[in-house]
Amino acid sequence: MVENVYVGNAHLDGVADRGWLLGHFKPAGDVRHSEDVEIKWYVHPRGDRRAKWVTGEKRTALLVLISGRFRVEFPERSVLLANQGDYVVWGRGVDHSWYAEEESVVLAVRWPSIPGYAVDGTASA
Repeated sequence: MVENVYVGNAHLDGVADRGWLLGHFKPAGDVRHSEDVEIKWYVHPRGDRRAKWVTGEKRTALLVLISGRFRVEFPERSVLLANQGDYVVWGRGVDHSWYAEEESVVLAVRWPSIPGYAVDGTASA
């Protein structure tokens, strides 16, 4: 790896961190380490769902559907992402969960990068 340059494959590199490619969880000194933003590329199998709701959200998030059908749940609204490029953005304080209606590839961006949101054994978004 050349200093401050990393070349990889999102599908392969994401395996180590439940799909997350960039964020606070990468080692200090790694160009992928960031406390400002997190980026995820993940293939959710049909029926995959978040184990528990995120409450007290302290980040802003963008979720873009690459393929499949993916539902994002909010306390008073359900959003279905069904066409390539469909996306949803939610801000701080918005509780949420998700469910893959079909196998779905998603790209997620969250900011800032804050520890403490992962649910053991799942791919958080």
